[in-house]
Amino acid sequence: MAADIPRRELENIQFMFEIMADPQTGLDAVDLGDGLRVLNLNPTMEMVKKLGGTERRNEKKITYEEFIPIYAELKKEKEQGCYEDFLECLKLYDKNENGLMLLSELNYAIRNLGEPLDDYQGDELMEDCVGPDEEDDDGFIPYHKFLARMCCRDDILNA
Repeated sequence: MAADIPRRELENIQFMFEIMADPQTGLDAVDLGDGLRVLNLNPTMEMVKKLGGTERRNEKKITYEEFIPIYAELKKEKEQGCYEDFLECLKLYDKNENGLMLLSELNYAIRNLGEPLDDYQGDELMEDCVGPDEEDDDGFIPYHKFLARMCCRDDILNA
């Protein structure tokens, strides 16, 4: 199974394990979703549960060897969404078709649509992905920059 995963991705998985997992027991299954997201995958909470994630800490541990097929399976999943998919969704909020949307609408959408985020998760995402000087006087932001940060797309931010 590891032969199907490029060497660079295996190195990234190993690094994630060094940071997030206990060297003796492995990755706590409650952190499975976070570990996959660190590796630029976008599983839903339902998918994480299906792949072996748990809701409580110390219920289950996942070793590196057990994680590799989980990663490979999720990597094949087609319905994860990508920058372009998310961009099309946010264009629905771009009433003037000028690349801007209200920050309050983005905040609402992030917290309530699809798989909702709690207040802490929403605050963290907004803090990480909305630049400090991006909101204009009318409350609009360039949503493509938000998405580029959220999807780790430096090529778009630097263009």
